[in-house]
Amino acid sequence: MELWYTEQQTDEVRFSIKVKQHLYTGKSEFQDVDVFESEEFGKFLTLDGLMMVTEKDEFIYHDMITHVAMATNPNIKKVLVIGGGDGGTVRELTRYSHIEKIDMVEIDKLVVDVSRQYLPITASKLDDSRVSLYFEDGIRFVADTKEVYDLILVDSTDPIGPGEGLFTTEFYQNCFNILSDNGILVNQSESPYYDQFSHEMKRAHKKIKNIFPISKVYQFHMPTYPSGHWLFGFASKKLDPIDDVDFDKWNALGIKTKYYNPQLHVGCFALPSYVQEMLDNE
Repeated sequence: MELWYTEQQTDEVRFSIKVKQHLYTGKSEFQDVDVFESEEFGKFLTLDGLMMVTEKDEFIYHDMITHVAMATNPNIKKVLVIGGGDGGTVRELTRYSHIEKIDMVEIDKLVVDVSRQYLPITASKLDDSRVSLYFEDGIRFVADTKEVYDLILVDSTDPIGPGEGLFTTEFYQNCFNILSDNGILVNQSESPYYDQFSHEMKRAHKKIKNIFPISKVYQFHMPTYPSGHWLFGFASKKLDPIDDVDFDKWNALGIKTKYYNPQLHVGCFALPSYVQEMLDNE
């Protein structure tokens, strides 16, 4: 008998992967957590039946959430990660020896525990001495913290369940408040392709644009996410990701990447016309 993981991406579209084994199933107070193993994508983690990370394509997401900001400001020293329980974003940050402090705030400890056990490819650097883990609500954390960060990476799920509050005006304003003068915010910004995702993309961009002097959107190709066409938001108080990027300094760091590169950095901000029109209309 064949076993398939099937995700209902929209009311009319499903995405399926043939599964070798169902390695883990559990339930936290927040969500269902499952790990599967497949031939094509290796091991992969789902939350409430939705794809979060696979061994095969995780590098794309984690390269793009991290290195665009780090090349724009290679002097970043203090970083806050909201979500990111699989550990991949932290892994990429730890490759920068000059980063002094990485705080990761993940509401669901089970996601971290399961990732440590089944996905060391992403979770292997969570024990780095610069990393502090906080198992609490990221919304409350940014509202209450007295720390000031150079970079905030919102590595969130979709705006349902535990991730819903990470798409609010109040949350984005609190992020602005705890960023340094050259601070950068990068947020998971959904997809422009299917209506239910593009609606959230437009809402998030509008809110951030009303708070940050510089607000842009960039794209990347994520094969296992709905439509494969996915976006991050880039917001900053002062630094423009094209005009102020410092490729010479970033290249000098010798960071070897699998997806990100300086040419792609520039190109990823060149959006398809239909996407740009949706954002401009907001």
